[in-house]
Amino acid sequence: MAHGGRGPRDGVQLIAYADRFGGTLAALRGVLDGQLAGVFAGVHVLPFFTPYDGADAGFDPVDHTQVDPRLGTWDDLRSLGDEYAVMVDLIVNHVSADSAEFRDVCARGDASPHAAMFLTMADVYPDGADEAELVGIYRPRPGLPFTVMTLGGRRRLVWTTFTSQQIDLNLGSAAGRGYLDRVLSTLAEGGVSMVRLDAVGYAIKTAGTSSFMTPETFAFIDELTTQARGLGVEVLVEIHAHFERQIAIGSVVDRVYDFALPPLLLHGLYTGDVAPLRRWLDVRPMNAVTVLDTHDGIGVVDVGPDQLGDRRPGLLTPEQVHDLVEGIHTHSGGQSRQATGWAASNLDVYQVNCTYYDALGRDDGAYLLARAIQLFTPGIPQIYYVGLLAGANDMDLLARSGVGRDINRHRYTVAEILAELDRPVVAALVGLIRFRNTHPAFGGAASIGGDGSELVLTWTSGDQSATLTADLASRRAVLTWTDVDGSVRTRTDLLEFATTP
Repeated sequence: MAHGGRGPRDGVQLIAYADRFGGTLAALRGVLDGQLAGVFAGVHVLPFFTPYDGADAGFDPVDHTQVDPRLGTWDDLRSLGDEYAVMVDLIVNHVSADSAEFRDVCARGDASPHAAMFLTMADVYPDGADEAELVGIYRPRPGLPFTVMTLGGRRRLVWTTFTSQQIDLNLGSAAGRGYLDRVLSTLAEGGVSMVRLDAVGYAIKTAGTSSFMTPETFAFIDELTTQARGLGVEVLVEIHAHFERQIAIGSVVDRVYDFALPPLLLHGLYTGDVAPLRRWLDVRPMNAVTVLDTHDGIGVVDVGPDQLGDRRPGLLTPEQVHDLVEGIHTHSGGQSRQATGWAASNLDVYQVNCTYYDALGRDDGAYLLARAIQLFTPGIPQIYYVGLLAGANDMDLLARSGVGRDINRHRYTVAEILAELDRPVVAALVGLIRFRNTHPAFGGAASIGGDGSELVLTWTSGDQSATLTADLASRRAVLTWTDVDGSVRTRTDLLEFATTP
């Protein structure tokens, strides 16, 4: 099957926290302009808002319109946007319980001008809700999505989808939408070219539904996407859900994550079974952002049966999902088990917390093979900063914080980054990224084939071509491409990209 080529913003992008990849926005820019010059066309800067180090690593902003002064200023971000496509998070579902607006509501209740900005159970269920309605609400954590709080001297059930420190917005109110409008406008003025809609699947609550990815949610995403485009900003939707929902949402937004690729690749590399991956590559949205790792865990709900409704079959059977999770735990020497599920706080139960490098047993060849497949898969490839450096699980940080996802959120100094870039596996990955950015075949069309344990990905543009033949059972790859003089070149060891392609 053939698929279309890249557009002007389709070069490989980096995903990084400014504070964990250099220390500040200026230092992040320095690394990108320095030893990584020419490697990345864009960067997703993870939350840098005030404060960047709250209860959920910046995804609980006290002030979503301010850059934390410890990291820099809006001028730093605009400067970054002059050279790179900059993506940032638009946190649409919630704000911090420490925000000035919510503190005022806590003090004054309904007398606060911000009272309508936040969601309570009564806003969605004014006449109350029965047991069936409440257990039907979809939530990424155990228990109901409410926290008992005192607002103006009155005990209320406040809607808190994620944690009690993250207060859900009432996006059905003028106050809630007005807040979101101000944030979006601020981001557009700050040089942002794309926003990632964080947790948008949970943002719209509707009585009688799961309040997750409902028709009302789709309508909200469509409206917000139109609004963002009017400001010159593209929209990337972040949703962990059944693969058919990913296909559906991809048809109405600029970009959608391919969260099925990471677990399907691991399944293939663990078992040699490539059929589920080939099936997905044939039906997946072509306007996808491809990732193997992000600031969150490795999703498994994206390939399993539907968690809602009639539990439609997934890309993997429940037994295969179970074996996949156990495979990650085994390959990581049990470290991922210490950071996943009920073993650590602030976790999504449908993700496994582990670096992708450890999920492959720190096997350099298998890791580069997985990255090569990612880079040959149609879409915009994004490389997480820990993954760029083939990072291992940070068990010390996990022990200090008790937050499972910190296992994959190491804090790198500039000196550490420069040292890690000299490792052969990292240098080879950088070489593969440069190849993906510069070879003219990737401006054309892709075709997908292969039999048995083999996957063949070919890009063609005119008389230029590049083919990756990957055998996931033997974990061997052959990369063949046309050179500028028309000759054909071949690599059978991806580590050779550590020198030159």
